[in-house]
Amino acid sequence: MFSRLLVSIAYFLQDSPYYRHTKQFFYNLLENPDSRLKANFDIVMIALVMFSVFLLIYEVDTPLTALDMQFEQTLILIFTLEYLLRGWLYNDCHKIILAHYEKTRYLNIPFSLITVLGKIFAQKWAYMSSPLALIDLLAILPSYRPLRMLRLFLIFRLFKLFRYFNSLKLFTEVLASKRFELYTLAIFLSFVVFIGSTAIYLFEKPTNSSQVAHLFDAVYFTIVTVSTVGYGDITPHTTGGRIVAMVLILSGLGVFSFLTSIMVSAFNDKMQDMRENQTYTELKRCRDYVIICGFGRVGEHLAARLKAERQHFVIIDINADNVSKAKRLGYLVIQADASKNAVLLQAGLNQGANSVVCTTGNDVVNVYITLSSRHLNPDIRIVSRANNPDTIKKLYQAGASDVIQPFAIAGLVAAEYIGQPVAFEAIFGILKQEKQYMIDTLTVTGPSFIEAKTLAELDFIGRKLVLLGIVSDNPAHNQHKNRYQVSHQHFYFNPPAHFVLHSGDVLVLLGRDVSIGHLRQQIARSRFNNSRKS
Repeated sequence: MFSRLLVSIAYFLQDSPYYRHTKQFFYNLLENPDSRLKANFDIVMIALVMFSVFLLIYEVDTPLTALDMQFEQTLILIFTLEYLLRGWLYNDCHKIILAHYEKTRYLNIPFSLITVLGKIFAQKWAYMSSPLALIDLLAILPSYRPLRMLRLFLIFRLFKLFRYFNSLKLFTEVLASKRFELYTLAIFLSFVVFIGSTAIYLFEKPTNSSQVAHLFDAVYFTIVTVSTVGYGDITPHTTGGRIVAMVLILSGLGVFSFLTSIMVSAFNDKMQDMRENQTYTELKRCRDYVIICGFGRVGEHLAARLKAERQHFVIIDINADNVSKAKRLGYLVIQADASKNAVLLQAGLNQGANSVVCTTGNDVVNVYITLSSRHLNPDIRIVSRANNPDTIKKLYQAGASDVIQPFAIAGLVAAEYIGQPVAFEAIFGILKQEKQYMIDTLTVTGPSFIEAKTLAELDFIGRKLVLLGIVSDNPAHNQHKNRYQVSHQHFYFNPPAHFVLHSGDVLVLLGRDVSIGHLRQQIARSRFNNSRKS
């Protein structure tokens, strides 16, 4: 009967959206490292732990008032609830029950309640015996009146800070990663202390019993000497004792030098992970940022431009020199292979990123990055660089939204605008990042004076502007050459003078900001005047 009730409750919990949402809320509050709730909760808990320790110190000399006692009991209640909630989150008991129940039904064997409870207890015990859970328990138990003899363990509340400070967690991870070396060092140090204590006791006890009266005194002297502290309260009087002391000093220097090298190497190994974690943390705070894959010449110029426009971005590059350069410039950078799915997902491809730009110098790598990005996020915008014209079609097939050929574009610009000083003045102004030069777009909207006009009539050269091209989906322009596919539209590069503008066309202009601003004002003024006439 009880087994059937237990299985029914388990099925109810599995199908209950309220239960799932409640557990997800507490998971975000207590365990989820990416949750803002947890960050705020950790700050509150750190403050409460510090208050509880201060209260413990205050209680030594001053009796607690009724208000102080009530505050302490509130803290204990909070710590207890936290301990129980973490134990609840550690695993799903109803899944264990259902797994065993379905197994028994499949094999047609009796349902064993003892087996289920044993599995549940085993998993809960795994949590209860974990170091942080033991610290939580030892920080709670001494506060209950029947267990006042355990008041000494209240100091474990300070160790609760390991749960809330990431830097302290990192320190424990570093120690855990070098546990073999530390175990080896601890064994060697134990032998040194044992042999040194025995030797000091044998040499000093017969002639220096006033200072070395017991074996404990010899152990104390050995540990103080090995640690290179040397209080001087115990000094060897015999020649043998002094020789042992000198050996202990040299051994202590070796032990602590070895310990220092272990810690330094461990932190060096973790430093890269620390930097990457910091980068991922900063990315989680951003929205609508750009992922730049490759920090070569093209990627560097793109990053500089995005920074000037206050656009958030992150760089992914596997080359250590490129990564170091990006860090010196203060950019967010991840040293990894951008063609791997896990790297792109960690960089926020499905979260905060709005576009991916593949700027590596290798077309094959750009195809792989484009393919991976499109597979992971069908809606993201992907702009890819192509060095070889044969790669353009492959990039579009891989899922690129737009493909650029930087060297081919540079050659086209040089060929088309040679002999036009205004064009080159503007181009060099942009390359030198002079703020008065810019590339901007103007949309042809009616009724305005540029609609249904040829480019020759508009005289862009006289307006101190260079028309780089026109973006349009109007089929009337299909007769013109220098046409390049851009999504569902076409880009008409350096269109001829007889090109007629239609409503909806987008002009890509290059020049000084005052020239572009003046043309924009003329268009707006003509639209206003034509609207009044109609």
